[in-house]
Amino acid sequence: MTDATSQQTRLSRRAAGIGESATLGVSRRAKELAAQGVAIVDLSAGEPDFPSPACAIEAARAALAEGFTRYTAAAGIPELRAALAERYAGAHGSPWRSSDVMVSVGGKGALFELALALFDDGDEVVIPSPYWVTFPEHIRFCGARMVTVDTCVVDGFRIHADAVLAALTPRTRAILLNSPCNPTGGIVAADDLRQIVAAAAQRGIVVLSDETYERFVYDGGPYASVAALAADYPDTVVVISSFSKTYAMTGWRLGYALGPPQIIRAALNIQSHATSNATSFAMKGALAALAGGEEEVVRMVAEFGRRRDLVSAALDAIPGVSCRPPDGAFYVFPNVASCYGPGRQGSVELAEYLLDGARVAVVPGVAFGNDDHIRISFATSREVLREGLGRIAEALGAC
Repeated sequence: MTDATSQQTRLSRRAAGIGESATLGVSRRAKELAAQGVAIVDLSAGEPDFPSPACAIEAARAALAEGFTRYTAAAGIPELRAALAERYAGAHGSPWRSSDVMVSVGGKGALFELALALFDDGDEVVIPSPYWVTFPEHIRFCGARMVTVDTCVVDGFRIHADAVLAALTPRTRAILLNSPCNPTGGIVAADDLRQIVAAAAQRGIVVLSDETYERFVYDGGPYASVAALAADYPDTVVVISSFSKTYAMTGWRLGYALGPPQIIRAALNIQSHATSNATSFAMKGALAALAGGEEEVVRMVAEFGRRRDLVSAALDAIPGVSCRPPDGAFYVFPNVASCYGPGRQGSVELAEYLLDGARVAVVPGVAFGNDDHIRISFATSREVLREGLGRIAEALGAC
């Protein structure tokens, strides 16, 4: 292709407005450096270092051997949809049936399809900040506008009902929650969640709840799922989750959504044209994980709790760095603004400084809506974490 031809290539308005995921971008650069022989400590990616459950691997292997490699229904295999509906009914008393479940290509796929199904040009979507880097891109792609509600490190970035409700306007189409939150680990309490959902129901607003990290809650704190309110507000709440984090099945690309039939049906119609079904034999593995992977999940979450304490304490001991232990998920979001200066002014420059100078990959907080912070994943071994934290401490010195 000639340069002249390249210059004439026109991208769509939507494509031109979408950038690469900041988390994947940092991870990509770290892998490129590692491929060149540079000893990188990658603390950027939210990918558990545990193996997928043995039962899931064996079930997928058996499905392949039996020739279960053809198309399935776009919504997923009936057994998996039924198992998910049963799980949420048992855990939260939700009324959803298997027909109210959509299995997707990752939780990210479900979120995107729901955005396309719900948001129009000019709609507003209320979202607590800091937020996962992909949420704004989904909203923007659909022509809608993100309205952020700040959360505060003082109380662990908790989501409060009064602040969320104050942001509602006649243009609000949805409230998008993520609890526990990526990147902060912040959660929403049951009382706040009920207030938000009740107010949304009165106004005809949909509450989308990304609960990907629901199992990663520490210090014995209770977890509030919007699924517990589905019986009282059947037209209002949608749960989105994933097998990626809970079962260490990131590469399997399996997520799901449960919600009102008309919303799930609309998202499913979009999925039928985008990806058709999720991978057939992977769904067999996911079904096995739901049935037999609990012991491995409990063990993994306990280890993440130990890593959380290690990382939070080590970062908080660095002069100029302040790090509150997160209530959930497997990231810390330390405030590093006191470490800014020449060559590292702002979270992007500081992240570049750490990658180039200390050979440690972290994600700049500005990608999540807060430039005073960086995100560090503790989804890796304690040995790797100690090495990375030591490099960070040495690189920052006395800020």
